Amino acid sequence: MHLARYIKQISCAPGTMQDLPEEDAHALFCAILDGGVPDLELGALLLALRSKTESLGELLGFHRAASERLYGLRPPNGHGKPLVIPAYGGARTEPNLLPLLGLVLRRLGVPVLFHGTLEGSGSAASAYILREFGVMPSATVAQAQSALERDTIAFVPVAALCPGLADLLSLRHRLGVCNSSHAVAKLIDPFAGEGVVLASSHSSATLEKFAAFFTATGGSALLLESTDGEPFANPRRRPRMEYLHQGARHVLFEEEAHAVKPVSGLPASIEAQPTAEWIRQALAGETPIPHPLVNELACCLYVSGYTEDMNQAKAIAAVEAGSLGPGARQRSARSRPNRAQSR
Repeated sequence: MHLARYIKQISCAPGTMQDLPEEDAHALFCAILDGGVPDLELGALLLALRSKTESLGELLGFHRAASERLYGLRPPNGHGKPLVIPAYGGARTEPNLLPLLGLVLRRLGVPVLFHGTLEGSGSAASAYILREFGVMPSATVAQAQSALERDTIAFVPVAALCPGLADLLSLRHRLGVCNSSHAVAKLIDPFAGEGVVLASSHSSATLEKFAAFFTATGGSALLLESTDGEPFANPRRRPRMEYLHQGARHVLFEEEAHAVKPVSGLPASIEAQPTAEWIRQALAGETPIPHPLVNELACCLYVSGYTEDMNQAKAIAAVEAGSLGPGARQRSARSRPNRAQSR
């Protein structure tokens, strides 16, 4: 493999650098994931790609290489398609409410697979918070499959899904910056296209690239702006939420026009234990769930196929979030889809 040619191609001066063709990107990422690129050349490639940013063709090639090395899972019995939730960020400026989304979905019988890292790089990672609810990291893909079949929820470390991708992600600590693996990790579907990916980024340019990726592949995703790098709606202002499916794009919620607003009643600390305690209160209906997350929950119900109608999904999400009066949850249960007809 002509690594020097690839480095020169993607690291020339602005205006002269060129994107790698998809096939070259695929071959290069295969070699990287298999440990076939020496450290010096690997560092040069990763930093050059970060400076240039990956093109759509490069992202498609990288993703295909990772997918070929991904240990797959079977969609479990549950109501709707499994939701695939990347959890690679954590609480830095806002409490990490991503686990809340998964726990409410579990209560409704929607299969949820979290994947990510077991450490939060100084932040409250989703793995820490889920552990407070008995959702322990699966050591192997087989354990994750069993957890999904038993509880309809699992957290699987990326090292169990794709060891080569985990090795690349870990280089962030040595290089001090993210690399292409962080984008690829947000797009993988261990269910081989049968899941729905919650894809997010803080960058509008990256979101548009992700939208182009799912349009090109025909995959299914709920796309939204991230909060501290995690795919949950900012409780202080709802982001745009878009459903990508079979090459088509459907806006389910537009971004709220007002500025970021204060929200009372959120966890007082971004640490894992206080956040978990707040989530317990929210699940028990003792504290309201912020409206942007209720909107995201409705989107998840719709894109998973739990409901065929977005209005019904909104109503069920409102009930589960405690937005309606006493007794509404029982009345809503009678109007939900029949779980006996699930897969």
